[in-house]
Amino acid sequence: MKGEEIRRRFLQFFADKGHTVVPSHSLVPNNDPSLLLIGAGMAPLKSYFTGAATPGNKRMASCQKCVRTGDIEEVGRTARHHTFFEMLGNFSFGDYFKKEAIAFAWEFLLEHLDLDAQRLWASVFEEDQEAWDIWHEHIGLPEGRIVRLGKKDNFWEIGVGPCGPCSEIYYDMGAEHGCGKEDCQPGCDCDRYLEIWNLVFIQFDKDQQGNYNPLPAPCIDTGMGLERMAAVMQDVVSNYDTDLVFPLIEHFSRLTGADYNDKKYTASLRIIADHLRSVGFMLADGILPGNEGRGYVVRRLLRRAVRHGMLCGSKESFLHTGVDTLVEMFAGFYPELEENKQLISATVKAEEDRFFATVEQGMDQLNKYLKNLSQGDKLPGSEAFRLYDSCGFPLELTEEIAAERGVEVDHQGFEQALEQQRQRGRAARGQTDGMAADKLKALLGQLPSTVFSGHERWADEVAILAIIAHGAKQQRAETGQQLFVVLDRSPFYAEGGGQVGDKGTISGEGFVLNVEDVTDYDGIHIHHVTVSQGEVAVGAKARAEVSSRRRAIEANHTATHLLHKALKEVLGNHVRQAGSLVEDKRLRFDFTHSTPVSPDQLRQIEQKVNSLVAADLPVGSENMALDEAKSQGAEALFGEKYAQDVRVVKVGDYSMELCGGTHVESTARVRGFKILSETGIGSGLRRIEAVTGDGVLHLLDEADQLLDEAAAAAKVSREALPQRIGEMNSQLREAKQQVERLQAKLLSVETGNMDSQVVDVEGIAVLARQVDTVDMAALRNQAEMLLSRLGQGVVLVAAVAGDKVNLVAVVSKDLAGKRVNAGKLVGSAAKLVGGGGGGRPDMAQAGGRNPEKVDEMLKQVPELVREQL
Repeated sequence: MKGEEIRRRFLQFFADKGHTVVPSHSLVPNNDPSLLLIGAGMAPLKSYFTGAATPGNKRMASCQKCVRTGDIEEVGRTARHHTFFEMLGNFSFGDYFKKEAIAFAWEFLLEHLDLDAQRLWASVFEEDQEAWDIWHEHIGLPEGRIVRLGKKDNFWEIGVGPCGPCSEIYYDMGAEHGCGKEDCQPGCDCDRYLEIWNLVFIQFDKDQQGNYNPLPAPCIDTGMGLERMAAVMQDVVSNYDTDLVFPLIEHFSRLTGADYNDKKYTASLRIIADHLRSVGFMLADGILPGNEGRGYVVRRLLRRAVRHGMLCGSKESFLHTGVDTLVEMFAGFYPELEENKQLISATVKAEEDRFFATVEQGMDQLNKYLKNLSQGDKLPGSEAFRLYDSCGFPLELTEEIAAERGVEVDHQGFEQALEQQRQRGRAARGQTDGMAADKLKALLGQLPSTVFSGHERWADEVAILAIIAHGAKQQRAETGQQLFVVLDRSPFYAEGGGQVGDKGTISGEGFVLNVEDVTDYDGIHIHHVTVSQGEVAVGAKARAEVSSRRRAIEANHTATHLLHKALKEVLGNHVRQAGSLVEDKRLRFDFTHSTPVSPDQLRQIEQKVNSLVAADLPVGSENMALDEAKSQGAEALFGEKYAQDVRVVKVGDYSMELCGGTHVESTARVRGFKILSETGIGSGLRRIEAVTGDGVLHLLDEADQLLDEAAAAAKVSREALPQRIGEMNSQLREAKQQVERLQAKLLSVETGNMDSQVVDVEGIAVLARQVDTVDMAALRNQAEMLLSRLGQGVVLVAAVAGDKVNLVAVVSKDLAGKRVNAGKLVGSAAKLVGGGGGGRPDMAQAGGRNPEKVDEMLKQVPELVREQL
C-alpha cells in the first residue's frame, strides 16, 4: 500500500468518526516563540491543549509535516531517523479518552490496513492499570503482548503543564530482526519491535512543586509516523526503502552513479534524499537560507546534502535536479510544493552554486588544519570559525569531517569567536535604543492599550496618560524637553508592518508637542515628542493631529500591495513578500525570487501598477477572523504573527492582503509609480525600490535636467544623443584596440629577455613578472602570450593600477589541474598583496590592495608552485 493511500485512509477513517480533518500547518510555528520549527503533530494545536483557545470541534485529525534536527547524526545511518517526516494524528480536546482512543487505533489497524493482529503488541505506563485493562479486557489483546514500561518510555511531559501516560503500539518485524534473547519484547534496543503508533493520554497538570493534578477535561494526542507505517505496509526493513523516500534515492543514485547497495554510498544517498525533503518543504513554507534561526537550518541541511553528494562523486550542483521528483511525490497532498516549485529549485541551485564556489577552498584549508592533528586531538575553535566565516562551512560540517578522522572540534572556542564577531557588529552599528525593554515595561506599568483611531481620522481628541523622560516617569515637562508620551487614544500610526510611524502635533491649552516618531510596545503607542511650546502635564486634554506627510506614506503603502500582486502575475506565484519599508519619500519591497528581474519584466510590472493607478480602483478594509480571511485568499506576510481577528485591505477585486497599515481611498491618489532599482539582497531574495506621486515628478525633472546636460556635453540635440553615444563608443573601442596592439608589440620586444626570468621548479618552467597595463583583459592577453612563448609551464603576471593590484595566472594544459592549479596559485599570491581571487585550473585572476608588496610576492611565486607539487 502506497504512503499516500495510508494517509488518505487514516484521515477518512477519523473524519467518519466525527473528527474535523485539518490541513497540515506551516513548518513555521504561529505565535509560539518556544519553537523554531514544527516537530510534532500536536505542536500547532498546543493552544487547544492548554485551554488558551477553543476548537470548533473537540475532535480533530491531521497529517502534519514535521522537521527535527536533534538526531541529525543518526539520519541515514539507521532505518528510522529522519529530519523530515509526516505525523498522522487524531486528537480529542476534552471529548473521548483512553477507551475510545485505543479502540479507534485497533479498528483502523485491523480493518482498514489489514494488519495481522498476532504481530501487534502494546506497551502501557507501569502505573496505568486503566490502559492495561482496556487493552486486555476490551480489545482482547493477550496479557503476554501487553508490556509495562517506566516513565522514561511511557509518560509524556515537558516541564510543567499538561502531561500524562501513553500507550504505544508495536509491530513485530520478525525474529530475524531481533537480538535473539528469550525476553526480547517492546522496549528492547533491537529492531524486532517497531513502534508504529503512540497514544498519549493527557490527564494531569504538573505544577511547579512536581505535583500531578488531574485535569478536569482530559485530552488525547496520538501520533503515527507515516514513514514507519509505510515500511510495514510495503514490507521493507527501512523507511528509506518506502515510496515516500526511495524515488529520491533512485534519482540521485542514477545521477551520481553511486550504487545504493554499496555500503560506501548507502548512508550518503539516504541523507541527500532526506535533507532534500526537509529543504523543499521549508522553502515551500517561505523559510529561506540564512545564517540564523530557521534559515540556518535550511542552509545547514542543504550544505550537508551537497557534501554527501560530493562523497558520491558529484563535482557540481546536483541537488536541485531532485525537486521535480519531490514535487511529483508530494504535491497531491501538499499543493504548496507545486506552487513554489520554481522558487525551491532556483533557491537550491543558487545555494549549491555558492557552496561549491567556496567548498573546495574550505576543504583544502580544513585538510591543512587536520593534517597536523592526530586522532584524539582537538581542532581549535578559532580555526573552525575561520572556515565558517570565510568559506561558509557550518560548524556541524566541520565537526562531521573532523570526526571521521577522530578529531574533536573546540565547540566552546567557536562560540567565543562567533560572539566576538557579533559584538564587533553591534559596536559598529551603535546602540540606538537607549531604554531596555524590561525597564520600559516597568515604566508603562498597568497602562491600557492605546485605541488607534488613525484608520478613520487624522485628528482626534485625546488625554495624556503618561510622560516619560530620562528613563523615568514624570508629571510634567517644559519647552525644549524631549520625551515619550502615552495617550488614551491616538490617530498616529505606530511603526509596524514595514510602515514608518506618523509625525504631527499634540496641542492643548498652553502647550504644543511636536511628534517626531511613534512606536508600539505591547499595544501601547509611544509618541516620541519635543515640547515646542509651553508646559504639558499628565492628565491634560489635547488635540492630536497627523501631518500631511501621511498622504505620501499611504500612497506608497497602497503601491506595495499593487506591486506585490503585479510581481506574482509577471514572475509567478512563488513570489512572497519578505519585508518592506514604506515611508513618505519612497517604498522598498523585498520578495522571494531566485534570479534578477529582467528589464522587460520590470517594464511589465511598472506598466501593470500604473494601469491600476489610472483605473481609480477603490481601496477599502474589513475586519474578519483570520481563518476566514485566509479562506478568501488574503495574502499574509510570511513570518508575521497575526491575532485571531485581522484587518483585510482590498484594492478593488485585484488585491487582498492582511494589513494594519494606512492606505489611500482609491488607487488614483497614488498618482503614478516608478521603479528606481531592482537588486539581490540574499540567496533567493530580491529588492525593488520605487517612488510614487511627487517622487515620480521629481524623478522626471531630474531626468530632464540630466538629458539636457548630456546633450550639451556631446554638442548635439537630446534626440541625437543615442546616436552620438554610439559613435563615441565606436571611437573608444578603436582607440582601445590600437593601444592593445601597441602593448602587444612592446611585450613582443620585452619577451626576448624573458629567458633570464624563468625559474625551473622540479622540471616546470615558472615565469612571474610585472607588466605595464591597467586593463584586466589586456593583462590576460599578455599572460597567454607569455605562456605561448614559454610553451609549457606556469605564468603569473601582475599589474599595478593606482592603489590596486591585478593578477592573472595561466597554466599549460599538460599541467592544469593535474600538477598545478591556476586558481589556487593566484589565490595564494593575492593574499601576499592583501587581496583574494580564484578561477579555473588553467586560468584565474585576482586582485590586491598593497602595490608595495608586488615585488616580494613575485619572488614567492616559484615556492607557491612548489607547494602544489
